[in-house]
Amino acid sequence: MRVETLIGPDIADALDDVARLRLAVFRDWPYLYEGDFTYERRYLEVYEQSNRAVIVAVYDGDWMVGAATAAPLSEHADAFSEAFDGTTINIETCFYCGESVLLPRFRGQGYGHAFFDAREGHAKAKGYTQMCFASIVRPPDHPLKPAAYRSLEPFWERRGYTRMPGVIAHFPWKDIDQAVETDKPLQFWIKDL
Repeated sequence: MRVETLIGPDIADALDDVARLRLAVFRDWPYLYEGDFTYERRYLEVYEQSNRAVIVAVYDGDWMVGAATAAPLSEHADAFSEAFDGTTINIETCFYCGESVLLPRFRGQGYGHAFFDAREGHAKAKGYTQMCFASIVRPPDHPLKPAAYRSLEPFWERRGYTRMPGVIAHFPWKDIDQAVETDKPLQFWIKDL
């Protein structure tokens, strides 16, 4: 097992693997995402086009089993930066943690901390003063919620992130149990670096 921090041209070579991981991991609770590879690959181009982006990848041999992405908030979808309208946050100095996706059998081994450590270190080195990310908001009584599900909120709080009340983006996708796309609320969390 190894963890690699990818920047610059190395990012392009990893995006197919990141797309496959997103499709596998986000299909499960709480995202329940029914995606397709073509869309995923196109969505991830923001990391290839940015000269400040980073991907932190976990490999088992040559097989990517986990990945976490980050890039300047100002370079992401307008829905993300628009969520900060009316706040005092300067999106030009805030770095956005995109996905953190790790196959289930590799969880609980410290890779979540490695993901955040590397992304936060990269953002600091680039002069950013804050990190943020967005997480899906699902009703607590959702019929597809596994009985044994453990929220990641305590982990994020231990890492110093706080929920930003009212700072919510909406992004559409098709759930695995739905026929059409619907908007999903994504709650932002933030941390000073």
